[in-house]
Amino acid sequence: MSHLAFLSLIFTIFISTSNAISQCNGPCKTLDDCDGQLICINGKCNDDPKVGTKICKNSPPSVPFPPPPRTTTNTCHPFGTVNCNGIHPIYRCSPPVTSLTPAQLTLNDFDSGKNGGSLSSCDWKYHNNNERIVALSTGWFAGGSRCGKMIRICTNSNGRTVTAKVVDECDSTMGCDAEHAFQSPCKNNIVDGSIAVWRALGLDTNLGNVTVTWSMV
Repeated sequence: MSHLAFLSLIFTIFISTSNAISQCNGPCKTLDDCDGQLICINGKCNDDPKVGTKICKNSPPSVPFPPPPRTTTNTCHPFGTVNCNGIHPIYRCSPPVTSLTPAQLTLNDFDSGKNGGSLSSCDWKYHNNNERIVALSTGWFAGGSRCGKMIRICTNSNGRTVTAKVVDECDSTMGCDAEHAFQSPCKNNIVDGSIAVWRALGLDTNLGNVTVTWSMV
């Protein structure tokens, strides 16, 4: 046999071997190298743990599916309570702000001597209720860092949107005093809007509390 013929024979044997279907514990490199429902594990054909077959001896133990990824949850919890016309939780935090932050829209009167209480926290002024303005729960107010900034509010009922300026804090940490017009502490998910905000959204002010979403502009 010539040298060229010998090399051709070796190449043919190699090709046929590499395309052969391996059985239990046979060598493999890809999933296609194994027979039937076997799978290539650590270079050898073995039972597929996901299928649960028991064809091969000394099969590796079943590998459990990986657990689902952890989801981020709202870790905002009350830090205490206050007795104010009943027991109410008090918060320093609010749910995370996203592009569609769920909230409760409440109605506030920002004028002097009204239910808004004292002067607005951002500018130490009273405001005309024809302005589209809001107060945010303590966590969202973020120590005044959102003062003067615009937010976009969208109703869940009719899909209308409006922009409004942040001028005050809806205090989630205390209440039932003159500064807070003797009202209970705000919940931690409140956007407290002027009557102008409610009208722009086409909402009935007699409701006093509706579900909305909001975001920064």
